[in-house]
Amino acid sequence: MANERILIVDDDHDMLEVLGLYLRKEGYSVYSTPDAFKAIQIVEDVRPELIILDVMMPKLDGLELCQFIRKKSDVPILFLSSRDKDLDKIIGLGIGGDDYLSKTTSPSVIVAKVKAHLRRNRFVLSRTVNHNDNSLKDESILSFPGMMINLTSAVVKINDSEIKLAAKEYQLLTIMASNPGRVYSAQQLFDLVWGEDSLGDYRTVMVHISNLRKKIENIPDSPEYIITIRGIGYRFRDFTE
Repeated sequence: MANERILIVDDDHDMLEVLGLYLRKEGYSVYSTPDAFKAIQIVEDVRPELIILDVMMPKLDGLELCQFIRKKSDVPILFLSSRDKDLDKIIGLGIGGDDYLSKTTSPSVIVAKVKAHLRRNRFVLSRTVNHNDNSLKDESILSFPGMMINLTSAVVKINDSEIKLAAKEYQLLTIMASNPGRVYSAQQLFDLVWGEDSLGDYRTVMVHISNLRKKIENIPDSPEYIITIRGIGYRFRDFTE
C-alpha cells in the first residue's frame, strides 16, 4: 500500500541510500538515520509501519534498540546484519525481531520481504472489526480453560489478565486456537503467517512459538496449550477430547 512509512536505521550510509532508493521506488515513505537514539524519536513522532534495523551500531546497537521499541510497539522489525550465524538469528528473533537478513541480501529481496511483512500485518489489522458488530459477538470469542481470545479486539487474556503479544505471536496463536487439535508443520505456519512468497527460514516459527509459550503457558517447558508433535509440528490442545 502506497505511502506506508518505513524507518531504516543503519550507520552504513551507502545502505541507507540504496535501500531508501528501492523502497521509495515502490511508493513507500522512507525515513532513515544512522543514529539509534534519533531513531527512537522518529518512532515516537512518525510511528512507522515497519522498521529495518542494523544490528551492529555504535553507542546503542540494534538489539538494544529493538528491545526499547518492543516496550511500546508491535511494529514489524527486520534485522540486517553482516553476521549470518544461527545464534545471532535466534537472539534477534528472540528479543522481538520479525525477520533476520544478511547485509549481503540483495535490495530487491529485502523489498520483497518488506512487502510480505506489511501485507501480513495489514491482514491482522483487517481482522479487528467494529466492536459494536453484535453479529460477530459469539464467533469472535475463543474460550479455553484459563484462556480467552477476543478476535474482535485482538485481546488475549490468561486467567483474566490481559497479556501483550507481538503481531506474529498473536497470528500464530489465533491460527492454531481457531482449529484445536489440528497439527501444523513449522513450514505451514511460516507460510500462513509470513506468507508463501516470503523468503525466509521456517525455523523462525520455532523461536516465535518459544516466545509465545513464555507468555501464555504456566510452565513453558511443559505446555498446556501449544503442544509439540515431534518430527511433525505443533497443535493447539483440543480441550473437548
